[in-house]
Amino acid sequence: MSDEPAPGSVRVRLDLAYDGADFSGWAKQRERRTVQGELEDAIRTVLRLAEPVELTVAGRTDAGVHARGQVAHVDLPGEVWDAERDKLRRRLAGRLPWDVRVFGVAEAPAGFDARFSAIWRRYAYRVGDHPGGVDPLLRGHVLWHDRPVDVAAMNEAGQLLLGEHDFAAYCKKREGATTIRRLLQVSWERREDGVAVATVKADAFCHNMVRALVGAMILVGDGHKHVGFPAEVLAGRVRHSAVNVVRPHGLTLEEVGYPPPHLLAQRNAESRNLRTLAPRGTCA
Repeated sequence: MSDEPAPGSVRVRLDLAYDGADFSGWAKQRERRTVQGELEDAIRTVLRLAEPVELTVAGRTDAGVHARGQVAHVDLPGEVWDAERDKLRRRLAGRLPWDVRVFGVAEAPAGFDARFSAIWRRYAYRVGDHPGGVDPLLRGHVLWHDRPVDVAAMNEAGQLLLGEHDFAAYCKKREGATTIRRLLQVSWERREDGVAVATVKADAFCHNMVRALVGAMILVGDGHKHVGFPAEVLAGRVRHSAVNVVRPHGLTLEEVGYPPPHLLAQRNAESRNLRTLAPRGTCA
């Protein structure tokens, strides 16, 4: 399947960040403010384009979720890109609202697709458990939990989730979409300011996956559940009534990883295949 820009067009990679508090998520909606809607309007305005543009993003974040390492691409007319390439970033800075910024604008290499060429996404989830609450200056990015959490116990629980699994128990299912993912990293650390930060990295994520995983691990951290509980929920492949999807404001998309340029097209094609789990007893 070819995913190259149309003849006469240039694929442009955008590296961006946003505060998700006042957005109804990434994806464009008719009556709601979204990151995609703001960006597409800004690009069309500053480039004086007659037709709408359409962005493709590495990961569609939910309402209230933040990003500082988001990646998107857009296909622009070649003559427009040639004329505006050195000015586009500055012009977008002047047009975009304060809560979304484009820090990188560059012509993408052949085979690049912001979504399908990605080989991993890395999120951070921040939890504050100080009995007095969260620093007011961090309140929009840190979840307050009213019981102390044990980072070592949550790390132990996270290690039992690594690998390729069907994460149906931790995802909101969507028609025709798989819930099989490869979880590459789950780790917690306690910062000097007392905030507990989870790093969750996978080849891809399904809807609500990170927030549900964090919700299960917090149950371990505060002593409500034993270390093996999140893995038991995973093995069950159905949603567990005890596991809450934690609030979105503690979640930030930190980084998206891509293969070397010569492997972009291959990864792009592979990512479009419907995933299945290898039968037990065989190598994945």
